[in-house]
Amino acid sequence: MGQAPPYLSMGKMLRASALANGERDAIVFPDDRRSYEQLHRAARRWAKGFVAAGVKPGEHVGILLPTRIDFFEIFFGILMAGAVAVPVNARYQSGELRYLVANADLVMLVTTGRVAENVDFADRLQKAFPDLGENQDPSRLSLQDALDLRQLICLDPPCQPGLTAPEAILQAGEDIAEEEIDRRIDAVGDEDVAMILYTSGTTAHPKGALITHRGQVANSRNLGTRYEVTSEDKVWSPLPIYHIAGILPMVMILDRGGAYMTVPHFDAGVALDMLEREGGTIAYPSFVTIMQDLITHDRFASTDLSSLRVMNSNFAVQPEWIKLAVAKAMPNTIQVGTYGLTEGAGTVSTSRLDDSYEIRTGRCGKPLQEWEIRIVDPETGKDCPPGQQGEIVLRGPNMLKGYYKSPDKTAEAIRGGWFHTGDLGSVDEGGNVMFHGRTKDMLKVGGENVAAAEIEAHLQTHPAVKLAQVVGVPDPRYSEVPAAFIELAAGQDCSETDLIEHCRGFLASFKVPRSVHFVREWPMSTSKIQKFKLRERLLAQGAEADGAPAA
Repeated sequence: MGQAPPYLSMGKMLRASALANGERDAIVFPDDRRSYEQLHRAARRWAKGFVAAGVKPGEHVGILLPTRIDFFEIFFGILMAGAVAVPVNARYQSGELRYLVANADLVMLVTTGRVAENVDFADRLQKAFPDLGENQDPSRLSLQDALDLRQLICLDPPCQPGLTAPEAILQAGEDIAEEEIDRRIDAVGDEDVAMILYTSGTTAHPKGALITHRGQVANSRNLGTRYEVTSEDKVWSPLPIYHIAGILPMVMILDRGGAYMTVPHFDAGVALDMLEREGGTIAYPSFVTIMQDLITHDRFASTDLSSLRVMNSNFAVQPEWIKLAVAKAMPNTIQVGTYGLTEGAGTVSTSRLDDSYEIRTGRCGKPLQEWEIRIVDPETGKDCPPGQQGEIVLRGPNMLKGYYKSPDKTAEAIRGGWFHTGDLGSVDEGGNVMFHGRTKDMLKVGGENVAAAEIEAHLQTHPAVKLAQVVGVPDPRYSEVPAAFIELAAGQDCSETDLIEHCRGFLASFKVPRSVHFVREWPMSTSKIQKFKLRERLLAQGAEADGAPAA
């Protein structure tokens, strides 16, 4: 395995990888690809454009795009110009966009127009900023609700009023010397902020996590060391590239000189074809919804996945049937478990490749190099003994610097140098981490602590259940009680009574769901089910514990 270069800023990393790997594949899509030299050259062209447009080192430039090949070019172009990249969740609607653009102090935003029948980014921006079309000069915007925003770049024609075609800045960038881009790349310090990644929770607005160059490059590099990654590897991730679960493995493999494979939007059939055709060696599906779609696709069993040597399957937090199906179809692939979060620049613990199968599929691994993990009692702050559940707290040089313009949220989360994740976990005698849910997923039923994950795991043992999610709803006697949301497996059927009876006798009576609600689609963030929206749905419907009708 080749020695990773010492660079800890992303601009320097890509420049070094391009010099070393030239025409080797860097980014691979189902119908397009870029070599290291092409990616590097295109990123520098964008960097020149940003410089010509007046973007100064340290200023914030947003990217509002789905996963597409020029996202990578623009992303590294921002970093090579010495600016801070702000990838924006492509699901955000006008209200969320208005908040983020203003809160992040964006000076420029690169976007496009319509990408699907119901997805038009330019239209969302017009709704977010009604005075956008009134601007006479799109290169010098003046918006009432986004005072710092000077320009909106629209990649694909037609561009709506107030938006600028990319040629305007790219052509102006031709007058910028290559030396100026290298000077800006070299001026970036390892501890400088590289990205602001907005992460949603139960608060009214998302929080902007400040991720440094060192944090992302070093954490990705440490992950590569754990997975024994070389330049021969081809890493596949279906997660959107504006998400940390896309950025983390992308930086990991570009740092090592291998290929990063992804898809514009997740489609299980396209993904399976790509993995087989390209010979993917590492897969990073990570999340339950993606794993389910892969496993249940009619071509999964016949697809040749023998090239995959490592797969982040996270069986410890998946339904049992997924584990069994993958083990049967991919007997020679090393399955690993992982725990991570945006504020930790991605993965903070994962399996060692030589761990036993039981440990790799039953836990979320050991901390990566440079991370310390403790489990503390959320109420007392005292360390929990091995095996006992508590809040996961982290410390290490690769964690976020804080939340942008949110000193109160930063002080609440980072105490005494430790980041308090709000996640419920445990660490066993061998140092393996286990994720048990959010601390807010702990229900207080008549004074008893109940983990939603425990109820979910049992519901998912029912043959008709594809996925279960449990939330707490108010109850006049017990304070709150569990309510279950269920997605049924294809061709299966069962009733609310069936599932409640499935829990009786196995779970203590106070853990048995008081109501069951059937769903076909889940409210999602980028990759996670938003439980607070499920709870809000019940509250809005006036659902109560004693037998609310199934949704």
